[in-house]
Amino acid sequence: QLQISSPEHKVFGTPDVDEPVSDTCCSGCGAMLHCTAIEAPGYLPSEKYKALLQEGNLAKATCQRCHLLTHHHKALNLQVSRDQYKAVVQQIRPHRALVLLIVDLLDLPDSIVPDLPEAGGDQQARGRPRQQDRPAARRLARLPAADQAAARPVLAKTGYGIENLITSLQRSWKYKGDVYLVGSANAGKSTLFNTLLESDYCKSKASDVIHKATISPWPGTTLNLLKFPIINPTPHRMFKRQERLAEASRQTESELSQEELRRLRHFSKQGYLVGRIGRTFRSNSGSRPGVFEFDPDSLAFGGNEDEETTTGPSKAPVEFTHNELKDAHWLYDTPGIMKEKDILSLLNDQEVRSVVPTHAIVPRTFVLKPSMSLFVGALARIDFLEGNKSCWFSVVASSHVPVHITSLEKADSIYEKHAGHILLGVPMGGSERMKEFPALVPQEFRLEGRGYLEAAADIKLSSAGWVAVTAVEGDQVSLRVHGPEAAGFSLRTPPLLPHIVSLKGERIRKSAAYKPMKPQGLLDTGLSAKGQIDREASWQQSWL
Repeated sequence: QLQISSPEHKVFGTPDVDEPVSDTCCSGCGAMLHCTAIEAPGYLPSEKYKALLQEGNLAKATCQRCHLLTHHHKALNLQVSRDQYKAVVQQIRPHRALVLLIVDLLDLPDSIVPDLPEAGGDQQARGRPRQQDRPAARRLARLPAADQAAARPVLAKTGYGIENLITSLQRSWKYKGDVYLVGSANAGKSTLFNTLLESDYCKSKASDVIHKATISPWPGTTLNLLKFPIINPTPHRMFKRQERLAEASRQTESELSQEELRRLRHFSKQGYLVGRIGRTFRSNSGSRPGVFEFDPDSLAFGGNEDEETTTGPSKAPVEFTHNELKDAHWLYDTPGIMKEKDILSLLNDQEVRSVVPTHAIVPRTFVLKPSMSLFVGALARIDFLEGNKSCWFSVVASSHVPVHITSLEKADSIYEKHAGHILLGVPMGGSERMKEFPALVPQEFRLEGRGYLEAAADIKLSSAGWVAVTAVEGDQVSLRVHGPEAAGFSLRTPPLLPHIVSLKGERIRKSAAYKPMKPQGLLDTGLSAKGQIDREASWQQSWL
């Protein structure tokens, strides 16, 4: 079960157990709205619930949990079983649909849903071989060069690769049926949903009608299906879209707005892959007074023939008509499927905010001799037991999680003294917090070095990230990894980014640490496929 804890947050209003549950979903998480029980998903205080119901505005409301997540960064205690999540996702089974699997790169292969073919339907399960039997990291790491160029990264937060994703969907899937975003909890489905809502992939009016999904670092934020109507990619629309992308690719920095320029520079300085997402088709609700404008979305063949244009801004709420939606296909955001073992399930809300990255991750590399230990917060401890030479440990985790190096003989006392305090950072709350945090359980791994420039394996720390271990070629290395049993820490071979040790600066004098070296940001400007591949190849070289 999912159970999210948080410090006590004062909640105003009272429940009313006699008021029937509505048939209206929360526009933020998809749960049915009600006022009967505070601990149940979709709860609103009865005073607010009844007022919205009487005013006829319940359909646009968000539940108390979404409000606290969005505005106060507080997560109320909820319990939702894995079977409940699975039951929602299995609504896909009877439909002809495209399933987009969203994975968390910090937690491969565990963020790949193991029983996705069965959840998607019997026909899908019979029609495709079970690739889950082949390790996900191995498949990703050993893709042919041509496939690596095709498997470009998509970052919904910065917009990188989104325009290419839209073009690919419109060319390959077209308008054959619905599209579902599926994946493990906290993989980024709702962020992608919100980004596509503001893009050419949805009907032009959708962003004015549909509330954005609630996003937060807590697993299980989305509790039911959220959706928006997909635009029909007719030849006219595709042509107009390509015209806009071509024009955008020719724009120079001087032609961008100050707000857009600040955004691009902000993300690029942090080493992000950055993209620009535009709208070819817009609803006419914001037309200037006295100016008659056509909506290109409604003029395309097969579009919204019944949609009207206006000569000025409308004060009435924007709504879809029956004719606009009667034959529509939809993109759905689904609840995250809870992983059986995940470090986030052991953390409170403040600790989750520290562990889940909010900025681009810059690897931190340390060199250790045998009989030394490395702490990743108080969440994990890696002991370097045996080896002929020093090894490099590259930590890929949030910068808010401290890394501490010590000798093996001092490791136990360091943990006892500093776990829950500033030195190790997470968990936080002192000795009282550590009394309820599970004990660290050791497991031993052996690996063989592959040389100074190539990691031998990754120590995978669940959703918190991983530590890549680089050793001298042929050297037999013995490690002991300590972590909570429920977190599911493991060894990943081959490593996800084998040459990540190259992303280190100069050695810090009298220290085991190297200066971090940020990669350059990369801007996706809507280039042609070949131009985009060339840019990404140069970025990959800077990393690998």
